[in-house]
Amino acid sequence: MLKKSALFFSLAAMGFSASFGDTPVKTPRPIPATRAEMKELLEDMKKRPYRIPLPELTEKEKQELGERSTNYEARLRFNYIPLAEGTVFGAGRPRTATPAGAPGSATAPRQDFTRNADENMTLTYQFKTMLFWIVARTNNCQYCLGHQEWKLSATGMSDDAIAALDADWSSYSEAEQAAFAYARLLTYEPHRISDEEIAKVAKHYTPLQIVEMTMSMGGNNAINRWKEGIGIPQSSGNTFAGRGGAVPAAEHSDTFLTPTSTRFKDARSIVAPLEIFDGKPSGQGITNRPQLETRDEVLVTLEKVSKRTPRLPLVDEAVAATWLKDNSQDIPVTSWVRLIANFPNEGRGRLPSLASREKQTGDLTELQKAQLNWIIARQDRAWYAVGQAFKTLKSLGQTEDQIFALDGEWKELSAVDQALFRFAKNLAASPIASSDEDAAAALQQTSPSTVVQTVNHVASCAYFNRVTEAAGLAIE
Repeated sequence: MLKKSALFFSLAAMGFSASFGDTPVKTPRPIPATRAEMKELLEDMKKRPYRIPLPELTEKEKQELGERSTNYEARLRFNYIPLAEGTVFGAGRPRTATPAGAPGSATAPRQDFTRNADENMTLTYQFKTMLFWIVARTNNCQYCLGHQEWKLSATGMSDDAIAALDADWSSYSEAEQAAFAYARLLTYEPHRISDEEIAKVAKHYTPLQIVEMTMSMGGNNAINRWKEGIGIPQSSGNTFAGRGGAVPAAEHSDTFLTPTSTRFKDARSIVAPLEIFDGKPSGQGITNRPQLETRDEVLVTLEKVSKRTPRLPLVDEAVAATWLKDNSQDIPVTSWVRLIANFPNEGRGRLPSLASREKQTGDLTELQKAQLNWIIARQDRAWYAVGQAFKTLKSLGQTEDQIFALDGEWKELSAVDQALFRFAKNLAASPIASSDEDAAAALQQTSPSTVVQTVNHVASCAYFNRVTEAAGLAIE
């Protein structure tokens, strides 16, 4: 057993024992302060109980899911998430079918595991996986963190090189360190995104490369919230070693409890948002969002945002219109469409869910979706998204008083909406703030399908808010 501080151990033990009982865990999953502690928690994740109940397996499921008919995540999607128009069901999140003859319709000769790769992408698979590792560490998404550990190992990275991502960036280049800092900022403090912060990254990367890493990390944040929201246990073994064609497959045990060098065994994380008491990490994290602005301040900001110039490049409107038509999406050519169309293959996977953010495609009503968009965008300070939500809520008959009341305690809302919104707000702020108890409260008030669809919507917001605000889009 690896040595831990007494306080950390007691919190971790409390969380683990509660998660295996009948009572939902009241506190979020503990955040490890060191690499040795992290490895123990990653291994423990293999025993994590499921959060969402599933119906009895049917013959239809067996036929349509095949070998994935026993997979918790696949069954959740199959049973509880209605497919957006233009999508097909498959492993992981549903992905849009690639039009015949479209770029990327054939397997690209890329030496990595990248899906939907675009020809104009220039950042390497290993580099973007390192950014995913930092995003997952920041969010304490231990499922995703474990997978990135395995994938980085499969690219040939040593345990010390991975440990340095967490505790000592000095062995990496200035450009890499700038990207790492951007990854943590975009993930943990999206409210601080500004011209100045983007300029720091622009010293080392082209505007299109910043779009590429932003879309990638926006997706990472969405995945973190999906995996943590539904409570997926860690995979039992390493499924990445040996994959990726010419990518060298480094040996990596199926267990995470591998030796840690003396240099990093007790080194404290510089990535995880640790709560510190008396100079020691408590095992719990902290969120870092400032108090919400007043109504007058919001209205002034929205007026300014409607006139700002985008920080990142957008494709021509005609190109974006053709892209939407090719993907059977009858929606306006907005700035966010022109942004993600920079990488049409990668953007295709996100397009249906983003296009349906305001439509009722399942249990959540149009009003509930718009209210969630507002609540989440407000705490993210994603002003383009705030502006969109404001217009949608008004079009649904909501007064300004009702809209700005969403910034408060929701006392006038139903018990159902309060439970859903509380669960969604915590998960959206950061998976470090989400607990089993939040999910259980939402389940008690609604249903498994409603909770799963809420998680899916939160994931979509996590992507949309970060990508659109990093780009500094002007409200249409």
